[in-house]
Amino acid sequence: MTTLNINNQEHQLNADPSTPVLWALRDSLGLTGTKFGCGQALCGACTVHLNGQAIRSCVTPISAVTGQKITTIEAIGHDKIGKAVQAAWVKHDVAQCGYCQSGQIMSASALLKSNKKPSDADIDAAMAGNICRCGTYVRIRAAIHDAASMLA
Repeated sequence: MTTLNINNQEHQLNADPSTPVLWALRDSLGLTGTKFGCGQALCGACTVHLNGQAIRSCVTPISAVTGQKITTIEAIGHDKIGKAVQAAWVKHDVAQCGYCQSGQIMSASALLKSNKKPSDADIDAAMAGNICRCGTYVRIRAAIHDAASMLA
């Protein structure tokens, strides 16, 4: 039995310790906001926070996160940074197909937790591992700048 702290709630899972966090979230807990994209930590669709830092849940085993705090897209709006990022996403009409957006929002929120006024280069570096097949990168950058302004 493995205990995981997800969105400030303790969850008991009877799963193999090598099970990726992504599948524990989606299959065991029904938290389907975190998406499967590539399974190799290359696209960012599976991004969640581990103790406030963006990680790729598709390659992170549950054994590596026991006793730590995981935050998913379902709870990111519960803090002021996540709420500001989500509001900026809506304001700038970032999402097209939307598939990558939970990962994008999670990466953007982690960036703004550590850098209150990121430059374009900072944004590009932090978001480089998140792929958007619809190409909304210009709107993503604008939304991150807007969220930073809202939080200032």
